[in-house]
Amino acid sequence: MSSPTPDALLGPADIRELAAALGVRPTKQRGQNFVIDANTVRRIVRTAEVRPDDVVVEVGPGLGSLTLALLEVADRVTAVEIDDVLAAALPATIGARMPARADRFALVHSDAMHVGELPGPPPTALVANLPYNVAVPVLLHMLDTFPSIERTLVMVQSEVADRLAAAPGSKVYGVPSVKANWYAEVKRAGAIGRNVFWPAPNVDSGLVSLVRRAEPIKTTATKREVFAVVDAAFAQRRKTLRAALAGWAGSAAAAEAALVAAGVSPQARGESLTVEEFVRIAEHKDAVAEQVTGQEESGK
Repeated sequence: MSSPTPDALLGPADIRELAAALGVRPTKQRGQNFVIDANTVRRIVRTAEVRPDDVVVEVGPGLGSLTLALLEVADRVTAVEIDDVLAAALPATIGARMPARADRFALVHSDAMHVGELPGPPPTALVANLPYNVAVPVLLHMLDTFPSIERTLVMVQSEVADRLAAAPGSKVYGVPSVKANWYAEVKRAGAIGRNVFWPAPNVDSGLVSLVRRAEPIKTTATKREVFAVVDAAFAQRRKTLRAALAGWAGSAAAAEAALVAAGVSPQARGESLTVEEFVRIAEHKDAVAEQVTGQEESGK
């Protein structure tokens, strides 16, 4: 493996020069904040524990700051970029700054939410500075679409990082927390200051590490069925589960029956449940619904 040149990574002047040459002005609409600090991107790569045999997928590479740092270490990097100008320019940047590794880089010009396949070997890791406005749906889509991804490290808005890594009982525990935990063990992996970005965002950033579960959660329910329970429970998070799940189950009585059968208190709230408890509730919906319907009909 050829060693990259010492100045291969992008610094503040390089970023501004590239952006000016391309006529790029970062937009809030796409949540574009470019990392301008080489030490930060190398720290992200270290924290992600990227290995020489990894095939890394990166979402939203922008001008290529993190992409170049990933190419220093990983076997291959595939970047998914939605912006027309940035997507067109990135291969040239890689070729100019890291020519010995350019054949290890692939670009997919697409919206990450619509990506269903990637060129080359299956990805083993996802490392990305995710646009803040779409961070959670993009993360969940990539984990769902590419089960070969074993390790993930994403940089997101600090509050989003807190929600993703929250444990049951936390005030910020919610839909993102449960759904991320369906796929992986999730934890906060550090904080990132505002001054390493251009333009500097108005919010702090955080790193989130996700290590895919060695064994998928065993259940007779589908992911869609489990996520339907999660969505219903948090749509009215101040209500008890008996009330919050009434629409999902067909009635409050059916919801209570499913909860009792799953070993969950009908008076509990969604924020107190683990992903495994949501799974148990989903598993009991049909059987309990039939039981409740039968009881109601016999009582007529």
